[in-house]
Amino acid sequence: MNFKNKFYKIFNWEHWPSSMLYIPNLPYAFYLAYKAKHLAFFTAANPSIKSSGNGTESKFATMYLIPEQFRPKSILILPKTRIDFVIKKIEKAKISYPLIAKPDVGFRGLLVKKINSKEELLSYLKKYPINIIIQEYIDYKNECGIFYHRNPNEETGKITSITLKKFLSVTGNGYSTLKELVLKDNRAKIYFDIINETHPLQLNTIPKKNELIKLSVIGNHCKGTQFINGNHLISKELHKTFDKINKSIDGWYYGRLDIKYNTFNELQKGINLKILEINGILAEPTHIYDSKNYNYLKALKEIRKHWSELYNISITNHTQFNIPYKSTKLFIYEMLRLKNYVTIIKKLD
Repeated sequence: MNFKNKFYKIFNWEHWPSSMLYIPNLPYAFYLAYKAKHLAFFTAANPSIKSSGNGTESKFATMYLIPEQFRPKSILILPKTRIDFVIKKIEKAKISYPLIAKPDVGFRGLLVKKINSKEELLSYLKKYPINIIIQEYIDYKNECGIFYHRNPNEETGKITSITLKKFLSVTGNGYSTLKELVLKDNRAKIYFDIINETHPLQLNTIPKKNELIKLSVIGNHCKGTQFINGNHLISKELHKTFDKINKSIDGWYYGRLDIKYNTFNELQKGINLKILEINGILAEPTHIYDSKNYNYLKALKEIRKHWSELYNISITNHTQFNIPYKSTKLFIYEMLRLKNYVTIIKKLD
């Protein structure tokens, strides 16, 4: 990365390390733990998800909490599974290329890739000998993240964040190469290394005038997707739809759903949508990464507001529904194992 890109990232807080959102808020986290009289009180928030979704849970198992009508076709592949068996499982599940491959345990788009052929899949599985989810590629036009929470003793919940996702792209002018277009674009050039990895053969081609070139299909911020604050779209109809969805997902009260959809009108009605993932207690209200509408201090405050709701839900589950807190020692052990796991798979990449 050149100096200009580094300079841009330093002075645009949306590109800062995620720890910068959490370290300043640690005193508030300890205050909540003091009130709850337990350091790992938040593990009672989502009883049906391991540790309420601290990042160590199986995404595949969690996905099957989602009603079938909203769930993408998916299979789980274990390390060293014979490729002929993998192909049979894909065919049986009626998943076709392109498809999405991603780790069963992972976050922030780590190792998530669009796979276009059997050869690419074989290469991917050889490179990453870990539990891998193979999921149908959902070609709906749009993607968003919706943060929802509901206190277990209440009938209705609240949507507190809508994040609209704008995938990394450039528009052709008829004479510049794709590489030149990328390097001229203020956002795309920051992610040139990722683009070079996924589009190496296309960088020297010349897109037609006004041709839109999508540079990423993975809706993660770390892969260049722009997060846009969509909270103005929160409505009574949307609340009603997500109250229904929430009640159909047993034991999930707090977190973010990552969703593919065609039109927002259909999303409001609860039709033509697929839930890609359920994110639990580690989920962020990702609309805060819209740095044009959110400053850093406002983002810190938004994190605290959500942690306050997490506290209320966890306390209710524990005191009224006898959901136990996970032992602090075991929770720390899980997080240390997760850190070690992430270190290992990053080396594979």
